[in-house]
Amino acid sequence: MKHNRLRAFLGPEWFLIISAGTGLIFLLWGPTLLANLANPAWFVVLFGWLFGAVLGSAIAVVRHAEHLAVRLGEPLGTLVLTLSVTFIEVISISAVMTHGENNPALVRDTLFAVVMIILNGMVGLSLLLGAWRHREQSYNLQGANAYIGVIIPLVVFSMLLPDFTVTTPGPMLAPMQQFFLAFVSVGLYATFLMMQTGRHRGYFQLDVQIERDVVEKSAHPLLFHAAMLGLYMVPVVFLAEHLAQPVDYLVEDLKFPAALGGVFMAVLVATPEAIGAVRAATANQLQRSVNIFLGSILSTIGLTIPAMMLMSGWTGREITLGVEHTDMVLLLLTLAVSVVTFASGRTNVIQGAVHLILFAVYLMLIVQG
Repeated sequence: MKHNRLRAFLGPEWFLIISAGTGLIFLLWGPTLLANLANPAWFVVLFGWLFGAVLGSAIAVVRHAEHLAVRLGEPLGTLVLTLSVTFIEVISISAVMTHGENNPALVRDTLFAVVMIILNGMVGLSLLLGAWRHREQSYNLQGANAYIGVIIPLVVFSMLLPDFTVTTPGPMLAPMQQFFLAFVSVGLYATFLMMQTGRHRGYFQLDVQIERDVVEKSAHPLLFHAAMLGLYMVPVVFLAEHLAQPVDYLVEDLKFPAALGGVFMAVLVATPEAIGAVRAATANQLQRSVNIFLGSILSTIGLTIPAMMLMSGWTGREITLGVEHTDMVLLLLTLAVSVVTFASGRTNVIQGAVHLILFAVYLMLIVQG
């Protein structure tokens, strides 16, 4: 009887055994396991093992964040989700950034990949599947406008402006410019946060009746989910350091496109939130979906970039921020299409299809730019 109760209590947490076991194995024999990356078969096995363990743990983090979101309600619940994923993003990028040869473009490539995956891939899939199932869906236009109004200047300041400054050569910012950008980013995010959780909380809710759960209701207390979120975060932090080595080997030794390293990091970050956003949209809760993907972009630009600048100063490794060439065109087009998409308070199939086409173009340009 006690065994059945324990199994029912911990049943959904079976992946914690895998992630914790993987962490223990790499703690004891990590250097030995990573010493033979030149063997193609072993490289595939090791990379898939580490990537799967980190991704599975990240998905579990988001799952528990979703349960917390149900208990806390909007927008506090979605805030917990986005901050959890932002932490994973910072840890993952920092691990790859501080390992191996200096790769100044890694931060830019990862952030650009996150923007493309979320604003085109995640938004496109959510809107397409949601509208396919429910024809048209509604969201709070004031909340979407608030998000877009902060996202656009932060994206331009951090990913476009560095291409045109003359203090430093190339798409980089001088130390004083980086400090100012970090201050502005954190300040704008903090201001938005006060508005979202304070006097304009209603902007991020469509209707009190739409607060039904997208995830299954949990019998566990709130503290259980908070504790499990922390437990799953530990292997993410530890294993990200080991995942950095095969990622570096892929780019530096096998000469794969440099942007591919950023894509792998972005997939780790965006996949868990993409699952939540798509599930919300198909359950006809587009408001929650909008809060997830626009909140994710905002936290990525508002918090991750300042954190990476701090890491750059601490490690002495320069970072490139400005996107160039075809990426600049695609970023500007994505921002323009996003303004049109979130300008009416209702969405349909064609809007999702357009964003997915932009995402397909992004993938094609990675292979043949």
